Amino acid sequence: MIKNSKLQNMFKLSSKVTVYIPSTTDIDKEIDNTKYVNECATLLADCFGGATSTPALGYWISNTAGLVKENTTMVFAYASDKDLQTKIDRVITFCEKLKTELTQDAIALEINGEMYFI
Repeated sequence: MIKNSKLQNMFKLSSKVTVYIPSTTDIDKEIDNTKYVNECATLLADCFGGATSTPALGYWISNTAGLVKENTTMVFAYASDKDLQTKIDRVITFCEKLKTELTQDAIALEINGEMYFI
């Protein structure tokens, strides 16, 4: 913890929520994921006050296709512990919807450095 008199007077957001938005359907069929990134950013901003997205290159092993490499977009937000507790169900519901719409085996949701597969 940083001990600084100026920081003590400011609020902090102790939690971080990240949704990994795939750019494929059916394992390896590429799509434009912009719509889903925007939906996720809107949801996180509504729940936690703001959101940021950043591109990433993800790799995973498929039982049928072997090594799959895809452009992924990480959409994340920092949150107060209270907001995390009261609003995380909305994020999980979004991930479940995304999983169905994109026919994914799972959607990755990271909360405070711990990975969940929805």
